[in-house]
Amino acid sequence: MERRDKVNYYLDLAEVVSQRSTCMRRYYGAVIVKNDEVIATGYTGAPRGRKNCSDLGYCMREKLKIPRGERYELCRSVHAEQNAIISASREEMIGASLYLCGIEAISGEYVKNGSSCAMCKRVIINAGIEKVYIRDDKDNFRMIDVGDWIENDDSLTGERGY
Repeated sequence: MERRDKVNYYLDLAEVVSQRSTCMRRYYGAVIVKNDEVIATGYTGAPRGRKNCSDLGYCMREKLKIPRGERYELCRSVHAEQNAIISASREEMIGASLYLCGIEAISGEYVKNGSSCAMCKRVIINAGIEKVYIRDDKDNFRMIDVGDWIENDDSLTGERGY
């Protein structure tokens, strides 16, 4: 058996974590790794104690036909990246990498051109995470240097979505 490369290994873990997601649009899972050690995981879901969209049977953003990447204040969920960051100390995250996998709830396909939303980008920057790996398909991914999100500040251009 051929051994899986480490990036895809951690993305495989993020994909498994995504299976706990309670979002009705997309299942996202995130894994934070530093020095080759998993320090936190997170998936998309409502804050502790609140009902999830999957419990309610509807997504408000879907009901209102809000496009991907917009109006997250209407979303009931805490995003996977945020949940992973909440679970780790800042000291552990400085210089770490975040592995992110998104699956479309209806089709089961990988999210095309997936990325962190504007809010998650800000949280990732402040957490001190250096790299984000995003799964495109079972074996392919993109690596983003978080410094690029600082240098190319999309909040200054008014870009929406991802």
